[in-house]
Amino acid sequence: MNKKKITLPDNEIPRQWYNIQADLPNPIPPPLNPATNTPISPDMLSAVFPMNLIEQELSTERWIDIPEAVLEKLLMWRPTPLYRAYALEKALDTPARIYFKNEGVSPAGSHKPNTAIAQAYFNKVFGIKRIATETGAGQWGSALSFACNQFGLQCKVYMVRISYNQKPYRKMLMETWGAQCVPSPSPDTNAGRKFLAENPEHPGSLGISISEAIEDAVTSKDTRYSLGSVLNHVILHQTIIGLEAQKQMASINEYPDIIIGCAGGGSNFSGLALPFVRDKINGKKVKVIAVEPASCPTLTKGPYIYDFGDTAETTPLLAMHSLGHAFVPAPIHAGGLRYHGMAPIVSRLLVDGLIEAKAYTQLQTFAAGVTFARTEGFVPAPETNHAIACAIEEAKKAKEEGKEKVILLNWSGHGIMDLAAYDAYLSGKLEDSAMGDDEIQKLLQDLSKYPKPK
Repeated sequence: MNKKKITLPDNEIPRQWYNIQADLPNPIPPPLNPATNTPISPDMLSAVFPMNLIEQELSTERWIDIPEAVLEKLLMWRPTPLYRAYALEKALDTPARIYFKNEGVSPAGSHKPNTAIAQAYFNKVFGIKRIATETGAGQWGSALSFACNQFGLQCKVYMVRISYNQKPYRKMLMETWGAQCVPSPSPDTNAGRKFLAENPEHPGSLGISISEAIEDAVTSKDTRYSLGSVLNHVILHQTIIGLEAQKQMASINEYPDIIIGCAGGGSNFSGLALPFVRDKINGKKVKVIAVEPASCPTLTKGPYIYDFGDTAETTPLLAMHSLGHAFVPAPIHAGGLRYHGMAPIVSRLLVDGLIEAKAYTQLQTFAAGVTFARTEGFVPAPETNHAIACAIEEAKKAKEEGKEKVILLNWSGHGIMDLAAYDAYLSGKLEDSAMGDDEIQKLLQDLSKYPKPK
């Protein structure tokens, strides 16, 4: 019998996170103070993050130990299984061997708890009692609600309004774990009230939700902010995915020719890809692809610039590919990919040619997700469908070329709470949208006064 699942015993769970900042050919340009255009100091971040996470954010140590208390929680679902997609391969009639790392087995149903557990722990030991955050599709909000519950912290989640309305069960899941979830923009912050005054039916965006959560954190007692993607320490925590995958593939004498992950802020893509990018830096031949929506083409159309991480301009300036912080993306169902910027690490890797980027339309991705569900059985999240669409395209190319290729994708989460989106697709109600270059240029006009990343 062909081996379907490749698993690791509990004692094989990685005990260190991998920090690619130790191996980057070119370092990430530092975050800047927008008032002075000079690099920020760690103290400038201390009102937003606990210092133990700030130290991780700035670290260039290659390996960082995972605390035992974090490992204990991660063992609830990790190591996650690696699957061979035999049925999908057969349906595509491809010589490619397709593997997917199933991150949907976590309590929250996605990869997000890998960093949520770590962040809740480091806030707890620093003495923080409450965390404020944002969420797009609700996967990050769910994950942090779960993590805060595990460590006895209060949690408030500002959820992008369009997703709040589209995905009510995510809110219920957060509240089941004891968190408070409100639609963003909300009347609870100055930033939220400003956007509601401009448009009472504002659909929201991750940039706006971040503004609200940061404002909450810096104006509330014993509170810090937590981000589910983009930042270096978040990506660090997610590398446990790729480190496990390397062990699993080695156990069956396989190594991927192609690595694929969907990319919104960059955390799940990075979590799988970065340990393999390290191999590529050291001479290994591997193709690494970040996949995004055509309606939010941050990597494929956005320039590499300094921009704010949020819409209200409360963050430092980050060196990243961006569509401009004023961008309000189309209300596609892949809410976790509706972000104007990309992680500085991912952006730097694209600039240096270590990764590639592709964009797909909403209809293309749902077609891929349905194909996956009807072959492999698992119903993917709308975000995950982007990685699947790319994997299917690469598998078809392998057939055309008559080459055996090994494809590894990050199956970042299940879509059981996204069935309304599948219903819209199957009933022909979903629409495509793409972003034009003229629109992007308008959004970037105000950023010309800031320095260009080097």
